[in-house]
Amino acid sequence: MKQILLIEDNDEIRENTAEILELASYKVRTAANGKLGVEMALEEKPDIIICDIMMPVLDGYGVLHLINKNPDLKGIPFIFLTAKSERSDFRKGMELGADDYISKPFTDTELLSAIEGRFKKVDLLKKQYGSDIEGVNQLLNDFSGKAGVSDLTENRNTNLYKKKQLIYSEGNHPSRLFYIEKGKVKVFKTNDDGKELTIGLLKEGDFLGYTPMLEGTAYKDSAEAMEETELAIIPREDFELLIGNNKEVAHKFIQLLAKNISEKEEQLLKLAYNSLRKRVADALLTLQNKYQKEGEGKFTIQISREDLANIAGTATESLIRTLSDFKNEKLVDIIEHKITIINEKKLTAMLN
Repeated sequence: MKQILLIEDNDEIRENTAEILELASYKVRTAANGKLGVEMALEEKPDIIICDIMMPVLDGYGVLHLINKNPDLKGIPFIFLTAKSERSDFRKGMELGADDYISKPFTDTELLSAIEGRFKKVDLLKKQYGSDIEGVNQLLNDFSGKAGVSDLTENRNTNLYKKKQLIYSEGNHPSRLFYIEKGKVKVFKTNDDGKELTIGLLKEGDFLGYTPMLEGTAYKDSAEAMEETELAIIPREDFELLIGNNKEVAHKFIQLLAKNISEKEEQLLKLAYNSLRKRVADALLTLQNKYQKEGEGKFTIQISREDLANIAGTATESLIRTLSDFKNEKLVDIIEHKITIINEKKLTAMLN
């Protein structure tokens, strides 16, 4: 049974509201002032707090401030219950972290709908979503009831990029979000000597170029098509509207799209500490994990030796020698520019 902490100094309102909540099968604890309410929250953590603003001893703003400062209580859904309806009061409450605002007088339906809505969003925030396009779709469906990513990507202009064609470059400011409908894309950085390091591999169903829009900065890397690629072009304004309409969507969407940060950190550690053979093995397995299709047999990819060297973080000549060793050891097969992994188990063991 969900537990609600109701903090209200008016005896009649407190008793009537508690009765409504109990009839709706909630367990209700009540407090007549803010100080007592915080003490009760610390004694037994509630699932949600409903709190008046104008109260003796400690007002609602003070209650919310103390709740948010306590790591054991932070994150509990918080609804203000107040007769004050001025816009400045609404803004102050939301800036402090309130989840909702109910103005007195209110109906039973308004009260219960607000509580049910908060509980639903809490459950959704706990739900795990995949980082692929299906995960993003499910996220948007759950939170907004919209047709997910299709609302964002359907009927968009589609640009065709040839192999080796630059999509965006470091230092420029983003004006659009890219969605890969077909093809493969690499994201890379270039040092002052012109040497490239591939820091990301993307495929169909991935978004591209979102990080600087979320940060409000210029591109910190460049992107290039690895093969003929089709990209849906989504104006920056539409992307910002999507994440700006609902803070829960924004929070989860950012989590999904920023997942590659930990992958980049892991890649840097491998580049710093792994041997050449391990880096080349890891590059091959990374390509397989990213691009192998379900049900496909042995993984084969056609990739230039320069691109593969940039993924492995080594010189092209060193990569070629290592690939030759791998072929002699029957770890891979090489026919022209196509590389086939024939002993995935040994390549994986090499990394351990």
